Amino acid sequence: MINELLTEYIISHTGAEPDYLRVITHRTEQRAINPRMSSGHVQGRILAFISKLLRPERILEIGTFSGYSALCLAEGLQEKGKLTTIEINDEQEDFIRENLSLAPLGKQIELLIGSAEHILPNLKAEQYDIIYLDADKRRYIEDYELVIPLLRQGGIILADNTLWDGHICDPAYSKDPQTTAIRKFNDYLMNDNRIEHVLLPIRDGLTIIRKLQKE
Repeated sequence: MINELLTEYIISHTGAEPDYLRVITHRTEQRAINPRMSSGHVQGRILAFISKLLRPERILEIGTFSGYSALCLAEGLQEKGKLTTIEINDEQEDFIRENLSLAPLGKQIELLIGSAEHILPNLKAEQYDIIYLDADKRRYIEDYELVIPLLRQGGIILADNTLWDGHICDPAYSKDPQTTAIRKFNDYLMNDNRIEHVLLPIRDGLTIIRKLQKE
């Protein structure tokens, strides 16, 4: 994993985030039990960069947390595009809506409260250009299988935390359920001929998955 000194250098040489994201970061540090769950400056700029390259019409996010990553991804939306984000923790709803209201892009974001396994089947008529997977690590394979039919051919899934703080390579975490689930997810992707993918050592690990075109 990248050391602290190098991390600071990377942050100082990455384009600035919008002011409203810095406000959300501060609010998250003040109010959240685990603020590190937020994407943060560098990964947030990567999410925004990918979105701007693809210019998506529809984005789906599983796991909203503070709304930081949703606003980053929304930066690349087309003028009439929409981002739908799902958050299971209903106690976060007011906090998320307050954060989304800080940016004009918040008007293009639809927040759904509930579990992905119950909400996703109702979205089956939708086709998304980008899907961001950042919820319960123990359900990554299950959520992946629920969302891949919703992804258009050539679309992108971004799966977060796929290095899990380096624990996936540490035998001491072999019985940890979240570490085990991420290992299984990473192995699962290796055997999925519907996609091509790359695991990047960005922050806590970010896997970029592209759904292949039908022959």
